This record gives sequence, structure tokens and C-alpha cells, in this order.
Amino acid sequence: MTIQWFPGHMNSARKKAAEVMAKIDVVIEVVDARLPAASTNPMIESLRAHRQRPCLKLLNKSDLADPVATAQWLAYFNQQPGVRAVAISCKKPAEVARVPKLCQQLAPHRSDGTKPLRMMIMGIPNVGKSTLMNAMLKRRVAAVGDEPAVTKSQQRLDISPTMSLVDTPGMLWPKIAYDADGFMLAASHAIGVNAVAEFDVAVALGQLLLSRYPDRLAARYKTDVTGFDGVRLVEEVARRRGCLIKGGGVDVDKAALVLLGDYRSGALGPISLETPSSRADMIAAASVAVDAAEAVSAEGGDEA
Repeated sequence: MTIQWFPGHMNSARKKAAEVMAKIDVVIEVVDARLPAASTNPMIESLRAHRQRPCLKLLNKSDLADPVATAQWLAYFNQQPGVRAVAISCKKPAEVARVPKLCQQLAPHRSDGTKPLRMMIMGIPNVGKSTLMNAMLKRRVAAVGDEPAVTKSQQRLDISPTMSLVDTPGMLWPKIAYDADGFMLAASHAIGVNAVAEFDVAVALGQLLLSRYPDRLAARYKTDVTGFDGVRLVEEVARRRGCLIKGGGVDVDKAALVLLGDYRSGALGPISLETPSSRADMIAAASVAVDAAEAVSAEGGDEA
């Protein structure tokens, strides 16, 4: 299954963001700390590069992520020109309070007070942009929900006489290049449920967790997961959580929601779905697969 999700309002949001980009000083890009690269929108990178705008990349939900992986990602992103990366939980006011000063450091020409520092919050759906904006303004001005695409329109507000903030709707991009990214995004609830089969997403998540955190799964579900694959894990979750159907069979769809919910809520412990090295390996493997497919196709054409 290939996952893609780009509803019409996202295209409108992209066009509006491109217009506003010319009038802001710093892009605050919020990504999911559990999958920082997969949740980085290439359209945002392209828009800010075109306007040469610096980026404060906030790895939000860092309390849910593996701190070892997060440290690796911070080192990775902080090597990129024009980028300052910081791990944060938007639910912690003290951490949010650092954001304006960090933006000021990226736009020192706005430190004299003659013109306000203009910031724009961007990112994919459901990574905490609205929570961040509410925390920065210290009042509720943006709707917050545990569903992707809650915010559908852009709004601008003043933090102080010297700082203004633009909040933008969550945007994905028209074509997700890697299947693994689609599954990670869906597992992390960045993609609308109508665009995915949750059983398939849970199986893919389970396969990833079995390779990276088998001990967490064993502890959570009180079972030995040695030799399991993603399907077997979902079936075992069904048995352990009483997700049964008439006749004694297992309700794998209900169990899929249990596994996804445990990951999303942090019940499995701090987890990261990718590291810089694992991502490099994934991209290399995908490239090999594409080359092999093209070779097979070419051989078929020759035979014809």
C-alpha cells in the first residue's frame, strides 16, 4: 500500500504561504521528534530557500522520542546552513519561552526594535503548531485537536509590539517519495484516516518497532516477541487485549488501533522511528529497489 494525502486546502495553504514568506524574517518549522526527517516537508524547505529565510526547526514531542536518536538528529540538522534545531515539548511553557529569543538570534537585523520580528509557524499536520502558537501567545487563539488538518486557514497575531507570528495550516506534499515515510506519517497521525488502512499501518509500525524496540513491546504486552513479524504482533496484541470476534477469532482491526494508540500516546515509552543512519539506509535500499525494477523493465522491453 502506498500512502498519499494532499487535500485541496493544502494546495491553497502552500500558495498563501509562498506569498507571506516574502514578508517574514524567520520560519519556525515544527516537526515530530520521533520522525524528524520524514515529517520535514520538502515544500517548506523549497519555499524558505527561495526567499533565503533562516529556519528554527523545532523537534516537538521530544518527551515521546528516544533521547539518543534526538541528539543525533539535532547534530544532523544543525550542520545544515541557515538552520537551528532544538528539541522541545510545546506543552512545557519554559521550553516554549525560549523560541522568540532563538528566532531573534536567527534574524539579528530585527534586534534594534525599529521593525517587529516576523515569524511564521509551518509544518505538517498534527505536529503541534497550534499548541506552540497558543503557548507563545499565552492564550488560546488556535484550535487544537488530535486529528490532522484541524487548522485550515492562516492567521497573524502580535506577540508584542516587537514580535508578530503567523500560524499556517498543516501541509503535506503532493507525492510522498518513500513508502516508509508514508507509513511513519500515518502511524504518527499526520495523515487523515480516510487515506489509510489502519491495519496495514499498524503492521508496518509493528515491524519497525520489532526491529528497534522489541523489549518495549514485550514489556507492554507481556509476551515474548522473538520471531514475530508485524502481522503476528498485531494478532498477539488482539489476544492480549481481548480484541476478539465471535467464534474466538481475533479482531485485528481493533488491535491495530490499540497498537497505534499505544505508540501515539507514549505508552510504549520514548520511541524514535528513524535515525540519521537508518534513514540513509532506507533511502539507499529504496534506490537499489528502483534500479532493480528499471533493469527488469528494460530487459522486458528488449525481449519484446
